[in-house]
Amino acid sequence: MEKVDYDARLHAVYTVGRQMSPDALKTWMEAFARHLPESRPLVWLDLGSGTGRMTPYLADAFGGPAHGVEPSDKMRAKALAHAGHPAVTYAAGSAERIPLPDASCDAALLFFVWHHVADRAVAVQELRRVVKPGGKLFVQLNFSDRMPDVWWFRVVPEWRRVDQAQFRSEEDVTGDFTAAGWRLVSRDEVTWLRSASLAEDYEKLKLRAVSVFEHMSQEAVEAGFARIEAALPSLGDGPQYETSQLLVFQRQ
Repeated sequence: MEKVDYDARLHAVYTVGRQMSPDALKTWMEAFARHLPESRPLVWLDLGSGTGRMTPYLADAFGGPAHGVEPSDKMRAKALAHAGHPAVTYAAGSAERIPLPDASCDAALLFFVWHHVADRAVAVQELRRVVKPGGKLFVQLNFSDRMPDVWWFRVVPEWRRVDQAQFRSEEDVTGDFTAAGWRLVSRDEVTWLRSASLAEDYEKLKLRAVSVFEHMSQEAVEAGFARIEAALPSLGDGPQYETSQLLVFQRQ
């Protein structure tokens, strides 16, 4: 698939469309903490930090500093303007070129990032360079063989097939890292609150802040939303949860 250009449109809708509630952020921080030592502070790399939706919370939860590295100029500008924190820095960079010293981080996070990385072989070595020996790497993303069950894909399965094509299997992704000397220490499932209600979830979805929409024609997007509008009265409201996969690796 073609590379997604976050500077074209997504930067303008990402903060609202992909916003996480305090409850969701707490769930994720607890999931990370289960695999980390109790000592503080811990230095984090948030690779592909986007608009900074998680970076300040990593600093708060683990004492900072947290380094956000983001290739999109406009996404990074949003982070600098709206997600500042005394223990957070944001810098231009990519998975293949991380602007941090060797062995400078206790932990690194790739949150819905790995499928965007162009040169995975270089990236895994860069991550090995900046994470300390014994440090942890958290990789969260969808897998082609373990896609999340979200309501809009049940209504519009064509969208699900487009989204699935962005991802590789869990075995393939795991192999990217283990082949480069990372040790897989855990496969977790994290269930988190995506939205407080179906109505709120739908308002976010309409912003098209999810990269799958960049791979569809306008006709396919409009047809899908029309089908969703017709189905909404039968779906029922209530909190919307998502169960995500989290791979945890350790730097040998």
